[in-house]
Amino acid sequence: MVHQVTDARPSLSEDIGRRERNYLIKMGIRLLCLVLAFTVPAPMPVKILLFAGAVFLPYVAVIGANAPRRGAPADPGMTGNGQNEIPLHRREIGS
Repeated sequence: MVHQVTDARPSLSEDIGRRERNYLIKMGIRLLCLVLAFTVPAPMPVKILLFAGAVFLPYVAVIGANAPRRGAPADPGMTGNGQNEIPLHRREIGS
């Protein structure tokens, strides 16, 4: 299989930077929702919608920030059929 540059995953620092930007944008929107809910004279349904945004956006922001890295899928030729994965209970490092 021939790999192209576009097959490469973004670097870890680029990935972290993207996650941080997305998190800060979502939290900025949350802050805006909260401020508008208290300051804008709007009907009650609008205020409830703004409060709901202020309550649920942190959950969405954290889930998005902790999402796995996006990129090219792992090469299926790299895993051998005879190899076994280490069981979950044996993945710790002994002292």
